[in-house]
Order: sequence, then C-alpha cells, then structure tokens
Amino acid sequence: MSNTTMQEPSLLRRYWIWAAIILVMLALPKIFTSGAALTTMCLMGIMVIFSLSYNMLLGQTGMLSFGHAVYYGLGGFLAVHAMNVVTAGKLPIPLPLVPLAGGAMGLLFGIIFGSVSTRRAGTAFAMISLGLGELIFSLSLILRGFFGGEEGVTANRTKLLRLFDISFGPQIQVYYLIAFWCFICIAAMYAYTRTPLGRMCNAVRENPERAEFVGYSTQMIRFITFCASGFFAGIAGGLAAINFELMNAINVSGGQSGVVLLMAYIGGIGLFYGPILGAILVTLLQVMLSDITGAWLLYFGLLFIVMVMFAPYGIAGLLAMHLPLLQNRTLLRILPAYGLMAVPAALGFLGLVVLIETAHHQLVKTATDGPAMKLFGIAYQSNVAAPWILALVLLGAGLYLGKRFAPVLLRAWNDATHPVQAHPAQGRA
Repeated sequence: MSNTTMQEPSLLRRYWIWAAIILVMLALPKIFTSGAALTTMCLMGIMVIFSLSYNMLLGQTGMLSFGHAVYYGLGGFLAVHAMNVVTAGKLPIPLPLVPLAGGAMGLLFGIIFGSVSTRRAGTAFAMISLGLGELIFSLSLILRGFFGGEEGVTANRTKLLRLFDISFGPQIQVYYLIAFWCFICIAAMYAYTRTPLGRMCNAVRENPERAEFVGYSTQMIRFITFCASGFFAGIAGGLAAINFELMNAINVSGGQSGVVLLMAYIGGIGLFYGPILGAILVTLLQVMLSDITGAWLLYFGLLFIVMVMFAPYGIAGLLAMHLPLLQNRTLLRILPAYGLMAVPAALGFLGLVVLIETAHHQLVKTATDGPAMKLFGIAYQSNVAAPWILALVLLGAGLYLGKRFAPVLLRAWNDATHPVQAHPAQGRA
C-alpha cells in the first residue's frame, strides 16, 4: 500500500479531477431524472460529507468513535430550529446558509466533548465516545422542548427568504444545494489533509510517541481535528434537516454512528476518496436492499466482515492496488484468474442468499404468510429440506472451489505485479 498512498495526492492535486467532479454533479440529475433517483442522490451527498468528517477521526488521526452521530444529529436539530425561527421572525436569511448553523452546533459540541474525550486515545477514547453518544440519545427522548420527543421537530424549507425566486420546493433544487455544499466540504476536508496539521494527524495515528518526542502535543492535534470533524458532521446534519424537513432521535442514535463507520471502513479509511465510495455504495444498498429483503441489515454485517477480513483497505484500497498494474499494462494478466474465481464466488453468494432468505422467511414471515415463498422467481416451501440442502451444497461448493482456485489467483497476481516490483519508479509515476 505504500505505492498507493503516494499516488493519491498527485492524482487529487490535478485540476481536471475537481472539474470532473463538478461536471458529474451537474450532469447526474439530467441522466437520472426520477424522483426516487433524486432523493437517493441527495442522501448520497449528505452521507459523503458525514463519512468524510468521520474519516478525519478514524482514517486521518486514528480515533475510533462510536458516537459521531451526535454532531450530525445536533447540527440537524439546530438547523431545523433555525429554519423555524427564521420563518416565524421573517428574518432575511436564505436557506443555503442554514447548514452553517448545523456546522456551528457540531463545532460547539465538538469543543465541549472533545476537550474531555481527546485526553485519551485508543480504546478509552472509543468508550468515551460511546458513552457520550448514549447520553445524547437518552436526552433526545427527555428534552422534548429541543428534540421534540419521539415525533421529532419539523420545518418548512420553502418559507425562508427566496433568492432568484428559488423556493427549494422541488427536489432538483434541493439536490443542487446539497451538491454545492458537498463539493465545498470535500475540497475543504482534502485541503485540511494537505496542511502541516493534517500531516501531523497522520503522525499521531502512526506513532504518537514519536510525535510527542519531536515537540507536538498529540492531545491538541486530536482536539483540533475532533472539532473540525464535528463542524463538517454538523453541516451534513443541517443538509439532512433541509432535505427531510424533519429531525428525530434516530439521527443521534448509535445506529446512525454505526452506519457512518460502515461507510468509511467499507469504502476505505486509508485513502481520502475511500469514504466517498463507501457512502455512495452503502446508501445505494440501503435504498435497494431495504425494498428487496427484510434481512438487509444482515447483508451489511456480512459485507463488513468480508471487508475487514479480506480487504482491510476497503474498496479504495482494492482500486489503488490495481492502479500500478493498469499503468504498467499488466492488468490483463490477472483478468482470467478473476474470471475463474468468479465461478466459486457466484456459487457461494447464491447459496448464502438462499440460506439467509429461507431462514428469514421461516423465522419471521411463516406465522403471517405461511411457508410458501418465492426467490429469484422460483416458488418453494421454506419448511422442507430441499432448499436448505441446495443452499448448503452451493455454499460448500463455492468455498471448496474458491480454496482450490486461490493458488491460481495468487500466481497470476505475482506474475502481474512482477514488472511493477522490478520497475518501482514507473509504478509510482
């Protein structure tokens, strides 16, 4: 991974990358025009900011937090109240500025909680963040004046001051507002990683004792990064308040903190663009899988386990590993081995899906719908032995063939990477 970490900055420093991001953001609503697509893309933009803010802690500074939803949720609640106050007082504040209120709230509580939690690192910091997260979630059900209880707090984004006669009623207008803030936050967080402070965050992550030895306060570096992370998480929460016009206790819950952890880790915490990929993928899977199966959370858990075991650098790490092969034109050498491994992977995945869906129907739906079910267009009974045997046979065949084909893939990988290792300068170009 040393080569990949040296390639990333040079790639993101090129202006055409940022121009391409702007063009993609502008073009997406023209390609995907349905209301569901616009809603999904709005949620993706919000989650990109949220996951990148979390990666400032975990990926950049090595702080594992289990309560990052606190700053996202509190930022959203203040944004909702700000919209209501502006609407009631008819203040001349336009909607595009409301996310700054969420950012200010995230920054404020980042300062308050960060002054306590960043005095410790490692497991102690993680446990403190978990405790603070549970504290705020409990208060969200008690302080009804601010949090609105279980119903939450609502607002109407169309009542604020209009600029250029933009009401932000249509979802397309909300999308472009979120896209604007998403680009600004991505650029700002990337610029933060390029500063001397951002570099020292990496030093604190890798070797805090050495950072202390050369004269830097690791606690102060963690504190400043914690506050910056809370600010961007609050902006994401403010955008969520604008998008949904509703904030409730779920937004400060441990489940929301778990989702952002999944996004950052599945995408890849070792590279800046990893959480972006993770936010897009996880959001898309959430929207799609939740409509297809009731066991969609189980699939997320399995995906997380697979990534931790076999791809600890996430999707971005896998892409970065193949970049030198593409540059040295040796990628084609490994494609046949990938095609071979696709067979056991497909068999194992198919068997796993049949096993999960049959078990879910038998345990959850049989009481109401009976044992009859349909999967992949095939109707069968979940209480007979045949589907269970088939699922186990497919899963076992996938595992067995995968173990047999693994040496073939390893030899193909070594053959493809040999020119890169023989000419490392070319591989890092």
